[in-house]
Amino acid sequence: MRKILTVALLCASLSSFGNIRLPNILSSNMVLQQQSKVKLWGAADPNEKIAITTSWDNKAYEVIATNNARWEILVETPAAGGPFTITLKGKNTIVLNNILIGEVWVCSGQSNMEMNGMGVEGMKEELPVSRNPNIRFFHIPKTTSLHPQDNCAGEWTICDSSTLKSFSAVGYFFGKRLNSNLNIPIGLVNASWGGTAAEIWTPDSIINADPVLKQAATKISIPGGRPYIPGYAFNGMIAPITNYAIAGTIWYQGENNTGTAKTYAKLLATMIDSWRTLWQKDFPFYLVQIAPYKYGIKNSGALLREAETQVADHHPNTGMVVITDLVADTNNVHPTNKKDVGLRLANLALAETYHKNGFAYKSPAFKSLNIKGNKAIVTLDSAVQVKGKTATEFVIAGEDQVFYPADVSIKNNTLTVSSKEVKTPVAVRFGFRNTAVGNVFSKEGLPLAPFRTDSWEVEMK
Repeated sequence: MRKILTVALLCASLSSFGNIRLPNILSSNMVLQQQSKVKLWGAADPNEKIAITTSWDNKAYEVIATNNARWEILVETPAAGGPFTITLKGKNTIVLNNILIGEVWVCSGQSNMEMNGMGVEGMKEELPVSRNPNIRFFHIPKTTSLHPQDNCAGEWTICDSSTLKSFSAVGYFFGKRLNSNLNIPIGLVNASWGGTAAEIWTPDSIINADPVLKQAATKISIPGGRPYIPGYAFNGMIAPITNYAIAGTIWYQGENNTGTAKTYAKLLATMIDSWRTLWQKDFPFYLVQIAPYKYGIKNSGALLREAETQVADHHPNTGMVVITDLVADTNNVHPTNKKDVGLRLANLALAETYHKNGFAYKSPAFKSLNIKGNKAIVTLDSAVQVKGKTATEFVIAGEDQVFYPADVSIKNNTLTVSSKEVKTPVAVRFGFRNTAVGNVFSKEGLPLAPFRTDSWEVEMK
């Protein structure tokens, strides 16, 4: 009897292969990108005809599975709203319920993006009031693969005190502000993994085709229990969702690339381009500059922050938030204030992607340097002020490349920097140390971005 039952169950399982099958990310409770042609895709019997109806316009679509048992189709979405349903009919019928139309963002990176309710400032007070049916989560569990996958584990859930406990805190606060200010549904896809380098989030074919990136990848030092082979997290956690229409990506990573900081700008730009190519969209990519911390290699954190600035300044449709002021302890690589990180990212997106006014989102940044006698005149792109008696973390050097602590006077966006030790200045640096926490801010309270005016070789021993 047991053998008969086993055979029967096996036959039932095999016969179900003829049914329409969807990837996990296409499910009830999902958020679809508004006013777009979004892709629906899956598997079915070869040549099986599938009828699809979308409730927001009652429009009927039809697609036939290929000989490889695959199918895909584009459907048009309206302006934000819902809930809606999608009905798919073939040899079986699937009804996807409680679908919202809104804005979808991918949240990716390493542990500071992954970090959830445990240990996050203010989360204890946030959890009881967190339920919001217009914010949806899709959390992708840690997965690796040798080759790109077309599906991943996970399910769409509604934001509440239970689901938020295990979701990215940065992602949540980012999505909450977008939802509040745009008054539309927000879908958040979390694909993050603590202790990972950017190489594992980049297709291995691209890394291996570039001698500089391939060589740098061999130098990455990864803690035990984390993947280290290029492409492995991309294959298992990013490739499966590249068919899913999104508005953009927020990224918090870099700590595990400090040892190869000099190639990080190229690596990050390459990774961004590879993702955009696969999504077939030049979506906004907003990153968090890594926080001050006692990284094991001298100046490695400073160089990594510089690389992030280079990408944000020069790579199309990217931006960065500075968080040097959100660090309570430079011995802790995980700053616990994730709320302000998420809010700064949201303000950046509201201003740059959604063109909303009234959001302070851009940290003051270096613009130019002029030398006048024994003084270096630094011009910033916006006015700043000091919190405290004197500006800290400024150093100045002459042609001998020896830096000394500097005296600084500030007037609007102009800084006069000098030192009695430097008769003829050549270069100025601000916040250019692993653990530097400056005290110069915009009038809106955003910290001055670390910078250096020189291109000298930086000591890393």
